[in-house]
Amino acid sequence: MRRTFKKTASSLTSSLTGESLADFRVGVDNAIFSVDTAQNRLLVLLVMRHEEPFLGQWSLPGTLVRQGESLEDAAYRILSEKIRVRNLYLEQLYTFGGPDRDPREAEDSYGVRYLSVSYFALVRFAEAELIADGVSGIAWYPLDQLPQLAFDHNKILEYGHGRLKNKLEYSPVAFDVLPEVFTLSDLYQLYATVLGEHFSDYSNFRSRLLKLGFLADTKVKVSRGAGRPASLYRFDAEAFAPFQDKPLVFI
Repeated sequence: MRRTFKKTASSLTSSLTGESLADFRVGVDNAIFSVDTAQNRLLVLLVMRHEEPFLGQWSLPGTLVRQGESLEDAAYRILSEKIRVRNLYLEQLYTFGGPDRDPREAEDSYGVRYLSVSYFALVRFAEAELIADGVSGIAWYPLDQLPQLAFDHNKILEYGHGRLKNKLEYSPVAFDVLPEVFTLSDLYQLYATVLGEHFSDYSNFRSRLLKLGFLADTKVKVSRGAGRPASLYRFDAEAFAPFQDKPLVFI
């Protein structure tokens, strides 16, 4: 047994030393989501590529990481170059590094690999201001009407959408993009748009949510349309603490 192990280890060492190591370039791609509550649409921010590869094709906002720059700083930099917004939620998503994800790898005689460290963000649609700066091709796209994107960005968005839905189930991310005070209808609409209209009916959502006790009634009501005035609530982070990282029962 011992000789067999030594032989196997020796073979592995020879195999590894005979392989050339990859030279990596690291990029950051942002999946920036927003909820258009007026039209009940989950949107994602896309930009038009103005250089090869994938010239003229839609993609996620992205950049290569600069010398001395952290991944998070690169994510915030590209976000700040494309959108102005006061409230947002940003989190690292996943690292995509398949050997065939970027056509430049096949063209590079030095065997450079391109990794994408992706982030996803949730921003408040009413406050989000797109920045063109003389460059055409930046737009919100409904998630269910996406074109074929550059690189593996459709895959990144699919992964990001799944993460966003999961975050809504066990974290207060929704309250990061809602106004400081909001109605239960506002909150329900956000959840329904991201998770799908059939995740819960409104009356069940309302009754279960209020029982959890992390929404504080401001005792102020607001009138919208011809219906009865609706109560305004405020999120209580301290009261939410016992539910952190646990699936919420109203989902």
